[in-house]
Amino acid sequence: MKTFRFKLYQSERNEKLHKQINAAGLIYNHCIALHKRYYKLFGKYLNKNQLQKHLVKLKKMPNQRNRFTSSSRHN
Repeated sequence: MKTFRFKLYQSERNEKLHKQINAAGLIYNHCIALHKRYYKLFGKYLNKNQLQKHLVKLKKMPNQRNRFTSSSRHN
């Protein structure tokens, strides 16, 4: 797995990109935590379909949607 390091400067052009990257990171971390929790409870892993269903439910919930699309800026 490759990792990339970059700096996203604050500008109006980069605002949408920054929000998308931030949302992707939050969703990725949420999915990892969900996998760990599910394995501890049931001793097996979530499959792709179960995970996609869960993400659709999160997307429909208004309070969670704001969490994943927040526009917090990092310096």
